[in-house]
Amino acid sequence: MLAQKSGSGPLAQSGTEENGEETGLLARVAAGEEEAFRGLVDRHLPTVLAIARRMLRDDAEAEDVAQETMLRLWRNAAGLELGPNGLRPWLRRVASNLCIDRVRSRRNIQVVQEVPEESAPPTQVRYLSERELGARVDAALQALPERQRLAITLFHYEGMSQIEVGDVLGISDEAVESLLARARRALKAALKEEWRALIPESAT
Repeated sequence: MLAQKSGSGPLAQSGTEENGEETGLLARVAAGEEEAFRGLVDRHLPTVLAIARRMLRDDAEAEDVAQETMLRLWRNAAGLELGPNGLRPWLRRVASNLCIDRVRSRRNIQVVQEVPEESAPPTQVRYLSERELGARVDAALQALPERQRLAITLFHYEGMSQIEVGDVLGISDEAVESLLARARRALKAALKEEWRALIPESAT
């Protein structure tokens, strides 16, 4: 299992400096240097895991996807050419495609979540309410068609631009905009009253 190093982490770098460093690390990975590979894993594993967890809603599967994504980086390092955004677009695309494959493989499996009927102390009422809202949002996301779910996950939860989402999905900016619009309409219909709490009226 891939692990992240503990510590304060690297100092903040500009995009150009970081990209230049990643180019050097990638060349070392292509030459078989495990230390350079660990450096890239430490840098990018949190983002890959976040995407996979949001898409799959299963920690074990998300970790499998993250591990496979990083193994593909190790195997394909020699043939990769970094763009202005470094490794992130390639890693996001690989992780997203692996998630889509897993979602398709379990398409006919229905997951039923049961909430135990237990009395909650007053101090926990707000926490339970927020948790239940989160569960409803997650359920609504899971009910979306695959590409809509991926588009809205990358755009709203990962903070990617429409152009970056298009790069990951291999589609145009206009197609991304269409996916996002359909996903928002579906979520608004599924969540009804909760929608007003999630997105201000001016944004709808």
